[in-house]
Amino acid sequence: MSIINEIKRVVTPVDFSDNSKLIAESAGYLAGKFGASMSLVFIVQNFEDYSGFFVPQMTMPTLEGELAESAEIKMASFCEEMTEYCKKAGVVELTYKVFMGDVGEKIVEYANEIEADLIVMGTHGYKGLEKIMFGSVADKVVRAAACPVMTINPYTCCR
Repeated sequence: MSIINEIKRVVTPVDFSDNSKLIAESAGYLAGKFGASMSLVFIVQNFEDYSGFFVPQMTMPTLEGELAESAEIKMASFCEEMTEYCKKAGVVELTYKVFMGDVGEKIVEYANEIEADLIVMGTHGYKGLEKIMFGSVADKVVRAAACPVMTINPYTCCR
């Protein structure tokens, strides 16, 4: 059996950075070529590891709850924007999920849970302090995923 017949579920993490739409469209194009479904995922970083940091006037559970609620709204809107493109590309089904926790771990857990055949993600999302604090998510996913991971450098392709 060829790999083309085996790819039926594609997982694509997004972070709402400027590159997210480009990465999602690239993943949608691939999913469409394979006649696969695509699931967009966003993970709200779990801040319990940073509980010693000063957070003014708000408890961690409240902050995380508000972030999750906001992410759910933003993800629904992002998925709605992607729907027409994905239909035209031939994506069988487009869904989305929002999780809370370690970004790399949650991507891998979700891909395992739905038995994803491919993860398509960007090599670059947010930069600066976020990258220093949270490390390279793409690197974590590539090392831990049970399925192939295709990484896309949005600064060198597709523009």
